[in-house]
Order: sequence, then C-alpha cells, then structure tokens
Amino acid sequence: MGDAEIKASQWRLVEVGRVVLVHGGPSDGKLAAIVEIIDHKRVLIDGPSSETDTAVPRQAIPLAKCILTPLVLEKLPRGARTGTVKNQWLKAGIEAKWQESAWAKKRAQVKRRRALTDFERFKVMRFKKQARFEIRKAVAKAKAAA
Repeated sequence: MGDAEIKASQWRLVEVGRVVLVHGGPSDGKLAAIVEIIDHKRVLIDGPSSETDTAVPRQAIPLAKCILTPLVLEKLPRGARTGTVKNQWLKAGIEAKWQESAWAKKRAQVKRRRALTDFERFKVMRFKKQARFEIRKAVAKAKAAA
C-alpha cells in the first residue's frame, strides 16, 4: 500500500478559546471568546475587552451570529470565568493582534467611508482621478523611453 499523508485541516474550528466576531444584535462588530460549547448551534461567549464600549457580556449566542476568526486563546479551560478569560485575553494581546489584521483594517476603512459626507466623497473621487492620471502619465513616459 502507498504512504498516506495525513495533515490537519486549515479550517477554523468551533473550539473553546476561539475568538469570534459577533454579527448582529447589540454586540455587533465586537470580539469575544468561546468559553463553552452548549450544543451544535449555540456557544457561551465572553468578551473581556479593556474598553467598556467594546466589551461583550457573558452570554449564550447562536453560532449563526458568530464569525470565527483565526485568533485562539490557547489552553483556555472549558467554562472559564470572566477573570480567567480576561487574564488570558490580555496576556495573548488579542486586541492588538486584531487591530493589526487586514480584516480589522478593512472594517475600519468601510466604517470611515460610510461616515463621509457628499463633499468628502467628491474629494476622494478627485484624489483617485489625480492618482490615476499620474500613474498613466508615468506609464506613457516609460513606454516612450523604451
């Protein structure tokens, strides 16, 4: 028989310690960690953020309202209390890692763009046109030189 190569999947698994992004409800857009898996559709989450406006209270939430992130709190015990979760959260630097991710930067950019006024959107359009013109001018100059 041939040699079988077994390797772990790259999927984000629902596991205790997995950091999730809450989607919908009063905690929409906030980070929390899975503390306990209740059943195949619900989990217990706790989001002990350092800022009070981004903290998520400990609650049971359907998995349909959770988006799994690649971040994991390693060796978080099942059913860990809020203090334990908060200590591991701060030790792992979850908020800093999240802010550095491309996903968080994209969400911040979308939020910033949604807050623009009509005149600010017009200015963005003009700046894009200027940049496009400069790029095309440089490309034409390089083609002419070659």
